[in-house]
Amino acid sequence: MECAGRLGRMGYTVTLIEKEASAGGHITRWHQLFPDRRMGNEVVEYMNNIAGHKNVSILTGTTVESIVSEGRGWLVRTEGPSAIKTDAVVVATGFDLFDASRKEEYGYGIYDNVITSADLEDMFRAGKVVTAGGIAPQRVGIIHCVGSRDEKAGNFHCSKVCCVTAVKQAIEIRAMLPDTQVFCFYMDMRMFGPNYEELYRESQEKYNVNYIRGKVSEASENLNGRLVIKVEDTLAGRPLRMELDLLVLMSGMEMSAAGASLAEKSSLPTGDNRFLESRDHHYGSNESPRNGIFYAGTCVAPMNITESLSHARAAAVEVSEYLKNRLW
Repeated sequence: MECAGRLGRMGYTVTLIEKEASAGGHITRWHQLFPDRRMGNEVVEYMNNIAGHKNVSILTGTTVESIVSEGRGWLVRTEGPSAIKTDAVVVATGFDLFDASRKEEYGYGIYDNVITSADLEDMFRAGKVVTAGGIAPQRVGIIHCVGSRDEKAGNFHCSKVCCVTAVKQAIEIRAMLPDTQVFCFYMDMRMFGPNYEELYRESQEKYNVNYIRGKVSEASENLNGRLVIKVEDTLAGRPLRMELDLLVLMSGMEMSAAGASLAEKSSLPTGDNRFLESRDHHYGSNESPRNGIFYAGTCVAPMNITESLSHARAAAVEVSEYLKNRLW
């Protein structure tokens, strides 16, 4: 949406193809954003405004099947016999959240009170955090790195935003439910962005969020219906067994299934992390190996919202330079 709107402002005619019923992606599901806890709908409103430029037309409910060369341009084939002829293409297929049910030891899809970070955002937007029984939880556990940095899951990459999302969500829980204890189970705290470390400190000093360095080995349910987790506290050097009312899994980012299918059918290479491989990681991250096809956002790697918007703007500049300098 960002890239389409920028190109529209530059005077180009843009067709934005969206496979869902409406544009906006994952951000439409998020309540507050890190690090300043800004409301997510403010960013959605911004994106709707910029993509609403008169030069941009949006096709919703449409899936791109492949991108094939056509003369001196490209043919974007969508479902059925439809196709769009274009001079340049920007791939912005985003990411999928890791399917937490693949980590059976955590019980997602088995126990009602095991949820994902996205499920928790739905609760925030609804204005209440409750257990499956409809009561406020007294103890909440948050597990980091679910599906990321995980050899068994086949994902060696760090999803980059899970740690700070956990911190943000822990603060939201404590602000909403001051009497609820929150425990974060982490491998490493990766506070890479501006004001992230400060948010992490605030969560401890102001909101009394508990951080335990250790990997949860399994979650189960006792006779009282409470969740029981086993974890090793690697800093204290001892095993822990803890009862919880709610367990939140920080699901990481993976290359979207639609993006992976498009890459295979369009001869676009992917890297070791299975995201799209740019022409150069340092000075060509918006460029594909095929002239005239460009990348924007998390189709190339996990990014936060700010980085995704910046990457999209850069893609718009790359497309404009390509079209201006092309020998027609």
